[in-house]
Amino acid sequence: MLGTIANTLAIIAGSLLGLLFSRGIADNYKEIILSGVGLSVVLVGMKSALVSGDLLVVIFSVVVGALLGETLMIEKRLLTLGTFIESKVAIKSNDRKSLARGFVTASLVFCVGSMAIIGSLESGLTGNHQTLFAKSVLDGVTSIIFASTLGLGVMFSALAVLLYQGIITLTAGFMKNFLVPETIAQMTSVGGLLIMAIGFNMLKITTIRVGNLLPAIFLPLIYYTLRQWFS
Repeated sequence: MLGTIANTLAIIAGSLLGLLFSRGIADNYKEIILSGVGLSVVLVGMKSALVSGDLLVVIFSVVVGALLGETLMIEKRLLTLGTFIESKVAIKSNDRKSLARGFVTASLVFCVGSMAIIGSLESGLTGNHQTLFAKSVLDGVTSIIFASTLGLGVMFSALAVLLYQGIITLTAGFMKNFLVPETIAQMTSVGGLLIMAIGFNMLKITTIRVGNLLPAIFLPLIYYTLRQWFS
């Protein structure tokens, strides 16, 4: 759990710096910075999405994952949690508007990426925290930019990272036999597509409920498990 804890603290520290810097940044600068970040997120997602050559598994995972996520209403539950945090923390109406958006957007960005999954698995399986340490640096820098434009909600995304990566780390031992390179590549590609969707949402091109697509990331792992079992 050391890597996940370091990641959590990095997001909190970066968010505090971002909130401090945001006081001197005009709204028009915040808007163009957020657009730049959105474009960067799309680029990162595009690069990851092209890792796997097995497009059928990736497409199948996204479609079935969307059905599962919509049934479970993951996005709605994330927004409900963000609204709950709003009611306990935010005071000004503008803060309330931005907190839930910042929480959901940052939580998805920090949790969807392949580094979150692979790093957490390495941490749980081998005790190697290097990937999560590297992710901590990246997330810390990203949280500075996010918090300066999206507000206080970004800092609370650290809680989502702690729970998400912590659960993967603690359950890693049950998955180690199924994490072949093929499966990891497929999970990375699915995650890349979701990251691209987050970027498009940030650019206000789409309003995709990315939270409802989260189950898709783990479906290649389930597919490989079933395939091995039946063969």
